[in-house]
Amino acid sequence: MQLFYNPNISLSTTSFTFDKEESRHIVRVLRKKENNLLQITNGDGILFNAKIINANDKKCSIQIISHEVKQKSWDYNLHIAIAPTKMNDRFEWFIEKATEIGIDEITPIICENSERKIIKLERLYKVLISAMKQSLKYKIPKLNKITTFSEFIQNDTESIKFIAHCEKTDKTTLKNQIKSAKRITILIGPEGDFSTNEITKALLHKYIPLSLGESRLRTETAGIVACNTVSVLKSI
Repeated sequence: MQLFYNPNISLSTTSFTFDKEESRHIVRVLRKKENNLLQITNGDGILFNAKIINANDKKCSIQIISHEVKQKSWDYNLHIAIAPTKMNDRFEWFIEKATEIGIDEITPIICENSERKIIKLERLYKVLISAMKQSLKYKIPKLNKITTFSEFIQNDTESIKFIAHCEKTDKTTLKNQIKSAKRITILIGPEGDFSTNEITKALLHKYIPLSLGESRLRTETAGIVACNTVSVLKSI
């Protein structure tokens, strides 16, 4: 199945024309012709079945035949707040894999030990879209603007909240905490870890110290481990 994405298609849409870039991809690269069927999502949990009515490589037009409301395959909300890595490609890798596994919301955070404090949301959004299509998901994760650690921990109040850090203190595991949780927030720090001050602040805001295993993990690896662990434990 080849899944296409366009946020401008809604339940009231009966016909639609793709832009030049997508039209060329459909007609020139994929060699789609008139009356061929396409599957399209608007990234909001809707799958549209459509038929090509004009296979023009500059203005490919479709007619919507039917639609389906697609429920996500997990019954919880996972929000990971993570410090962008020094190398862009590693952070993009986290974005891609977390989307493929299943995540609802991502917030890049600036910490005291952060080496990267600027990100390109437009580029990361393209990675999200590609991963959503590749993994045949129909709802795109919410990608928030970058914010500071201090601002972030003051805003989240509805979830069970964790901070994964490397300090040698008493910590829990996800297995012991998330069995009945419907909303889960996990903080993942930068390569230099969270500072002692940040850990203290998080605890004051009712974040639970979290262990992701015995190994010392890279930031992006820790994010993937957290995402996958939640996925596995909540499916049992």
